[in-house]
Amino acid sequence: MGGSTTGRRGPYAGTAARRRTILESAFEVFSEAGYRGGSMRDIAQRIGIAHTTLLHHFSSKSDLLAGVLELRDEHDQPGLAEAGGAGILRQLVEVVRRNQRTPGLTELYCILSAEATAPGHPAHEWFRERYVRTVGHTRAALEQMAQRGELREGVDPAREAQRIVALMDGLQVQWLLDRDSIDMAAQMREYLRRVSVPEI
Repeated sequence: MGGSTTGRRGPYAGTAARRRTILESAFEVFSEAGYRGGSMRDIAQRIGIAHTTLLHHFSSKSDLLAGVLELRDEHDQPGLAEAGGAGILRQLVEVVRRNQRTPGLTELYCILSAEATAPGHPAHEWFRERYVRTVGHTRAALEQMAQRGELREGVDPAREAQRIVALMDGLQVQWLLDRDSIDMAAQMREYLRRVSVPEI
């Protein structure tokens, strides 16, 4: 029984590693050419596999895109789920700091989010839901802070949550255009200090 379990782990580990390699290749291609400009064949060629092998792991380009977006989200999620109140605001600063260290992923996100504003884009619904979720989490954190007396007077949690998310995205675009002109994390921290009583 133990031998059969071990036997399953090897192929599974290999499959997981191959999927990860494909996703990283797709992220590079989509970063350079955009979702519409990057092809499945380009992605396969970049890592030296057959187009049919790629299709074995990802049956369609939209399926592959979903995986790439999830890969990007892996860089944002650690710590956010466990944090509450002002802790979420601190974690948002760390997300911005990680984005500065992974410019390729940040660029991919900006490219795809712009392309996905078209209702027919495969990632349109993913981005729409992601914005709803991100604004919702931020609003909940601000409301929790208000209940604790940690939110500065006059700050509306609903409106402020939208502004914070808009600021994150706007800073990314400016930074990508000229990475020496702005420190995104420092700007984000400075802004959040204007709404939070606890130190951010």
